[in-house]
Amino acid sequence: MLTPHTPETIRAPFANYAHGIEVPAGYRLLVCSGQLGATPDDQVPADVEAQAEICFSNIVEILKSAALCADDIVRLNAFVTDRADLAGYMRARDRFVGARAPASTLMIVSGFSRPEFKVEIEALAAGKARS
Repeated sequence: MLTPHTPETIRAPFANYAHGIEVPAGYRLLVCSGQLGATPDDQVPADVEAQAEICFSNIVEILKSAALCADDIVRLNAFVTDRADLAGYMRARDRFVGARAPASTLMIVSGFSRPEFKVEIEALAAGKARS
């Protein structure tokens, strides 16, 4: 079982995330590369919220390929190109994480490999070792 750690002795998180997640011995890790908001046919929505939805959907597919699920996510790292897009990203993120609170980092960056991309999301997941 993944154990969140958010000590009351430090400032509470700014959003729905834990300051730390403990992964017990015997779990395996899956590191997901940063996902961009492009569909399989290379369509890129104009708004950050729709791009973030694609990123999270891609992450779910990667997790499935390793017999894991979104509940196994330990950490999310997100990179957004404009502070004005934070609200749209956070709406998509909040829908994705639900009641879970993975460790999380959000950074404002100057851009990505193509100018139409507004968000990139990485994930780290931990699941029980396979028998």
